[in-house]
Amino acid sequence: MSRQSPTRQSYDVVIIGGAIMGASTAWFLSDNEDFNGSVLVVERDMTYESCSTAHTNSCMRQQFSTELNVRISQFAADFVKNIRSYMGGDERVPDLGIRSFGYMYLADTDAFADVLRQNQRVQLAAGAATQLMTAAQIKEAYPFYNVDDIVLGSINLVDEGYWDGAAVNDWWRRQSRERGVEWIQNEVVAISSDAAGTRVESVTLASGDVIACGQVVNASGPRAARTAKMAGIDVPVEPRKRYTWIFKAAQPLDRDLPLTIDPSGVHVRENGSGTYQCGGHSDHDPAVDYDDHTMDHSLWENHIWPILATRIPQFEAIKVQSEWAGHYAMNTFDHNAIMGPHTELSNFIFLNGFSGHGLQQSPAMGRGTAEWLTYGEYRALDMTPFNYARITADQPIVEKAVI
Repeated sequence: MSRQSPTRQSYDVVIIGGAIMGASTAWFLSDNEDFNGSVLVVERDMTYESCSTAHTNSCMRQQFSTELNVRISQFAADFVKNIRSYMGGDERVPDLGIRSFGYMYLADTDAFADVLRQNQRVQLAAGAATQLMTAAQIKEAYPFYNVDDIVLGSINLVDEGYWDGAAVNDWWRRQSRERGVEWIQNEVVAISSDAAGTRVESVTLASGDVIACGQVVNASGPRAARTAKMAGIDVPVEPRKRYTWIFKAAQPLDRDLPLTIDPSGVHVRENGSGTYQCGGHSDHDPAVDYDDHTMDHSLWENHIWPILATRIPQFEAIKVQSEWAGHYAMNTFDHNAIMGPHTELSNFIFLNGFSGHGLQQSPAMGRGTAEWLTYGEYRALDMTPFNYARITADQPIVEKAVI
């Protein structure tokens, strides 16, 4: 893999990782008229073949249990639907939208149904359009489901469904480059701090270049812990394997399939043209090697397909067309984003641990991080609850709607 050296020896901001979080941060910095600094994005593999961004479901939802997570997704929806306006009216930027087939949470116990009711109250208060549905109502609206065991369902058909994350990511990279952000294919292999251990002074690249920096952003996805370790920091993020299958049904459904979250945790959604996308993982869910993307072929036959065929009987006759394994950057502390500065190394900024909902949160997270880098505070949305300080204070954020 070829490595590129940066054009300068010093940058105001060095972003480690150029997938969707790094790209979002770089773009929002370039879009902020109050930020006049230099920015370097260091990405280890510009093909992005194995990164989490490339293996995503590319969907967004507002069905979270905390108001802040709901509002983060609402901004994502607004950004996607108005991307050309956000990007200065650039006529090259495509018009994008959201295919709002919704997420359908299915509860098979009274306790789970109560969680959906509690979550809906939070969502409605934040302006979401979540609806609760009885089993009979679900069957009437979506007759292909088997709902014999279902107590309650929850769905939102406004700004909840598929969006083109790849297009947004591409335009963030393209426009930020055009505005002066420097992108290189290289890898950070060491981080050096001052003698007091209060500030990062430089990063060393695999090419041997040593780059002085004013602030460093850890946007390295599932590799977040390895990046932090270079600075002598522990962060509770590890790669967890998640499997995806695209399949074609012999008898396609007669209407859009919401992104259905079965009580088992298996999820499946509309993909178009009689095809569907399904995801899941094994019951044994350990941390894996950063480069381990090996499929577990027995998982489909023994676990995923039987659940699909039970929930949607028309999926008894299906044919897998493609499959892959990607990684969640799992925050093992509380499954929520870790943002903001380290408590001691003050110019080391976290943007990690999204635990499977990073793509949909990337517009707000990049904007918030850019605000912190520029002003030392959040302005549009107060992201302080996500700051790293909660890790050291042992104050987890309880988010009940984690897939």
